[in-house]
Amino acid sequence: MTADASRPRALLLVGSVGVGKTTAVDAIGEELAARGVPGAALDLDWLRRAWPTPAGDPFQHRLELVNLQAVSANMREAGAQVLLAAGVIEAREDRDDYEHAVGCPLTVVRLTAPRELVRERLHRRHELDPEGLVWHLDRFDELTAVLDAAGVEDVTVPIAQDPQATARAVLSAAGF
Repeated sequence: MTADASRPRALLLVGSVGVGKTTAVDAIGEELAARGVPGAALDLDWLRRAWPTPAGDPFQHRLELVNLQAVSANMREAGAQVLLAAGVIEAREDRDDYEHAVGCPLTVVRLTAPRELVRERLHRRHELDPEGLVWHLDRFDELTAVLDAAGVEDVTVPIAQDPQATARAVLSAAGF
């Protein structure tokens, strides 16, 4: 880690659907564990998975932030020095809310991948779910455009074929 290794930090991986955010968070967690760095990994999708969806908050953003704040505090109290999360921030003005929720300095890393590679992944992932496939294919293009316009990331890292190579690239780009 950088200069003050005792101070907790958070690393949020953002990117469009199918780019490999969760896989990369898992690989980063393995890399940090091998280095002896205590941490915790979160998938933000799970922190907002509830129904029904409230009016005016179709992606349950408010619920995600409230849960992220509670879980992050618990993880830091349990000794995590690095909080890893996979998710999406769609607007630059929301970035401060995420840093407040994790309760420590936040670095946002955008993962990118070639469109055709992601489309292949989505076809495999939704092989038995044609409606889900159509939604995710459309959402990939839509969300890519949203992220391009929002510019929420501190650094951008293209994914590698090997998740561990992606993990090392992310950690290097984020100053670890």
